[in-house]
Amino acid sequence: MANGTALLFDLDGTLCDTDHLHFEAYRILLQDFDRTITLEHYKSRIMGQTNDTIMREMFPDHPDRHDALADRKEELFRAQVAALAPTRGVAALLDWADAHHVPYAVVTNAPRANAELMLQGLKLDRRIPIVVLGGELERGKPDPLPYQTGLAKLGATAGRALAFEDSLPGIRSASSAGIPTFGLRTGHPDAALLGAGAIAAIDDFTDAGLWQRLEALI
Repeated sequence: MANGTALLFDLDGTLCDTDHLHFEAYRILLQDFDRTITLEHYKSRIMGQTNDTIMREMFPDHPDRHDALADRKEELFRAQVAALAPTRGVAALLDWADAHHVPYAVVTNAPRANAELMLQGLKLDRRIPIVVLGGELERGKPDPLPYQTGLAKLGATAGRALAFEDSLPGIRSASSAGIPTFGLRTGHPDAALLGAGAIAAIDDFTDAGLWQRLEALI
């Protein structure tokens, strides 16, 4: 390990763009209740939250069905997942981390089955063995606990680590854990990403400013 450095990655919308699949799964789920959802509402209220929070938001009138509805939504999502394309620059960034002995992990609110399926689809399941699941902790994102857990598993220091997130709850989680966080422009404009606590907004992992920051860590 390189002096407490580490890289911590969100999964959905960060290592790959899957938000359109989640949006479609919610749209189908809501059809059974004669309800709809707009993309704006998904991005501002749903994206990046835990399933418990999402179900309370979407189905306040069906508290006894939240678990079953969440399971159904995730089934709808997984049914759409085939081979996934990683965000541009992922392989080069992981190669750099390996060459400099910088450990890395995934920190996600996705359920275990989703995370495993996505990492397999990206062919990263063996390369990224450490996965922190917010839903299996006492508190998920936007609480800092998932990222604090990731730091502990990697033996890393918050100020020497970097996090990568696309959702506002995720950015709040990482930044409130003290980790400088890059916001991916997958679903939000720069102002929203920076307002949530990101140090910069980037299109992908080839960003020149990101690589300058990486080299400064070593």
